[in-house]
Amino acid sequence: MSSQSAIPNPAASFDPHRRRLLGLAYRMLGSMADAEDAVQETYLRWHAADRDRVSDPRAFLMTTTARICIDMLTSARVRREEYAGPWLPEPVVDTAALAPDSRTELAEDLSIALLLTLDRLSPLERAAFLLHDVFDFSFGEVAATLERGEAACRQLAARARAHVRTIRPRGAAPPPARSGEIDAKHAQLLSAFVTATRSGDLDGLMRLLASDVRVVTDGGGKAAAALNVLDGADRAARFLVGVTRKGWREDFTLRFATINGLPGIIVDGPDGPVQTAAFEIEGGVIRALYVVRNPDKLRHVAAAPAPNESGPGS
Repeated sequence: MSSQSAIPNPAASFDPHRRRLLGLAYRMLGSMADAEDAVQETYLRWHAADRDRVSDPRAFLMTTTARICIDMLTSARVRREEYAGPWLPEPVVDTAALAPDSRTELAEDLSIALLLTLDRLSPLERAAFLLHDVFDFSFGEVAATLERGEAACRQLAARARAHVRTIRPRGAAPPPARSGEIDAKHAQLLSAFVTATRSGDLDGLMRLLASDVRVVTDGGGKAAAALNVLDGADRAARFLVGVTRKGWREDFTLRFATINGLPGIIVDGPDGPVQTAAFEIEGGVIRALYVVRNPDKLRHVAAAPAPNESGPGS
């Protein structure tokens, strides 16, 4: 009996691979919206394919998704050149949903530092590195996917790996954390950060920041944000206190969460999340802060549960 006649519904044979495909597409594109579009396009091609002739569905689907993402990156780079201010990847709270089902060193790493490094690679370098180092493809499979020789693919992955090493281990290998939970020491630091920014305590805030801290804010021209990266504790502290004083509203609420595997804070308004902030912490101080305010990038961040959603007696 053929595989297609055994599983006549293409969705039934596609769904077991969906999480892996979404994980690849998000790492390639840095956007959940674009990643979902890429996976949907992969499904349409799977639906139209002669599935009887597909001996390895996993390889077929991963190859299809990678090629779609490479094509999408070409147009994305054009859009990026016109982007207002710094660009950050879409924040992800549930990183487990994008796990690649492999045991590679980078399998659980979705940190923003890593994604920003991947964004500086060429589409082919990015694909070769992700397929081999994260998704455990052999270089033979990578070569077939990219329609390049194995030696060329090894060189592509090696160049990408060299770039990735420059940002590891700092910030790029967050400790494993169950989705939504952060380390108690990190929570204490974030609480002190919130207190200092909201009270306007510049000296207290500067004690929480590394001297060479970097603050990156992404408003995409659709929400207030700094148009340049802010370097240095004094400059960063003054900016953070100033924007908190001007932008905080009484109907905003805060909650802690892991964001791309990093300790973070989500600011919720009456209609849902309005900002995420992910913190790189090293040596008990904040070394980098990544703030996303572009509303288009917050659509996949779940709203805070209503008080009565935790059930009676909670």
